[in-house]
Amino acid sequence: MDYEAFKTRLADLAEDEYRTFVTKGVPTDYPLLGVRVPHLRQIAAEIIKNDQAADFLSHDPQSFEELDIYGMVIAALPYEEMLARLDTFIPLIDNWAICDNFVSSLKSITKHRADFLSTIDNLLPGPEFSARVALVCLKCYYITPDYLAVIFDRIVATKDREEYYIKMAIAWLIAECFIKFPDETWDFLAAKILPKWTQNKAISKIRDSYRVGRELKSHLLTLKI
Repeated sequence: MDYEAFKTRLADLAEDEYRTFVTKGVPTDYPLLGVRVPHLRQIAAEIIKNDQAADFLSHDPQSFEELDIYGMVIAALPYEEMLARLDTFIPLIDNWAICDNFVSSLKSITKHRADFLSTIDNLLPGPEFSARVALVCLKCYYITPDYLAVIFDRIVATKDREEYYIKMAIAWLIAECFIKFPDETWDFLAAKILPKWTQNKAISKIRDSYRVGRELKSHLLTLKI
């Protein structure tokens, strides 16, 4: 599958109704074709399987879907090759969907948590979606006993950022920490060191979870600011 054949395939898979649906929930400057994510994942897997990653990544992405596949292909590369691509790929991200699809594909981080932490620290002070990549990486790969304190430290370091998708990522991260480590996360929230919006959004997201009991959800209201 050469690049032109790849673009033709994407066009053939595009759905007008799905494009309209995605447009409503994903603000992006990239043209949207309307191709469903399972199709994108299948194409990315074929590119990797057929050893076409280098050729594919040599082209600039022309659509939302191409960029999504770029992220999936980069995430599937061997760890060191993936790292080498981050500086050019992450600045291309302009929406939460590409960010989160990319991070969810970065399975190699699991075996390289200690090493990748320096990359997270480099990303956190960056632009909105650079920081969101870092925060979603913490959510996906670092909520363990060994890294819980690290997560709280990075949240504190980022808590005063005003960008919406950073604040939402922090709230989501805290909610996932609470589900796995309720006592420690309760103590973190009880300190009330987060801005009002982020603190209350995190509590709201915890209360939305079916994995938290009704009584505890009610008690969480005492931690709102």
